[in-house]
Amino acid sequence: MRAIAKTFVSGILAGACIALGGTVFLSLESNVLGALFFTVGLFTICMFGLNLFTGKVCYVFQRDRAYALNLPLIWLGNLAGAVLIGLLVRAARIGPNLVERARGVCAAKLSDGWLSLFLLGVLCNIFIYIAVEGFNQSPHQLGKYLSLFFGVMVFILCGYEHCVADMFYFTAAGVWSVDTVLRLVVITLGNAVGGVLFPLVRTWLAKPDAPG
Repeated sequence: MRAIAKTFVSGILAGACIALGGTVFLSLESNVLGALFFTVGLFTICMFGLNLFTGKVCYVFQRDRAYALNLPLIWLGNLAGAVLIGLLVRAARIGPNLVERARGVCAAKLSDGWLSLFLLGVLCNIFIYIAVEGFNQSPHQLGKYLSLFFGVMVFILCGYEHCVADMFYFTAAGVWSVDTVLRLVVITLGNAVGGVLFPLVRTWLAKPDAPG
């Protein structure tokens, strides 16, 4: 039970970190600067080893069954953290301006087709994997940070869909509904597919060719 609680609380903190990055993004007029400073969310998560669904799902086929079973719990923790920050933002002095910006961000998501949302989710998590794997594997400190910053900035500037960031945007905009939840599920599935795509291909490429 203690392990479950730790997994969930770590997920809450990770969701809150992404939401704090989303707050910065909504606060800046420049999309480029907003994308740059949004990276503080994933940077903090990687530095402190927090549980972010979009990062953890990338390694589900390389880990055991218990790891996979933790993913829904992590997702719920991320949801709780992102929603909490979204509600705090709405209640604060900065709320009105950020709510208006969040509604603009959400308008495209709520009018988009489900296939498009799924594909944008897939493309998003390809970059999340690049960012996280680069941070974990690069032997150089500069390389670790460049992996995070470029990976996150590119997916934001391309308009790709990140389920945890969307949890925050939907809350800040006050647009939760059954339709919103279904769209979030579609985006989550896209993130999952995109996250495992590169690791599976890399595993296949690493297998030695059969003789003859």
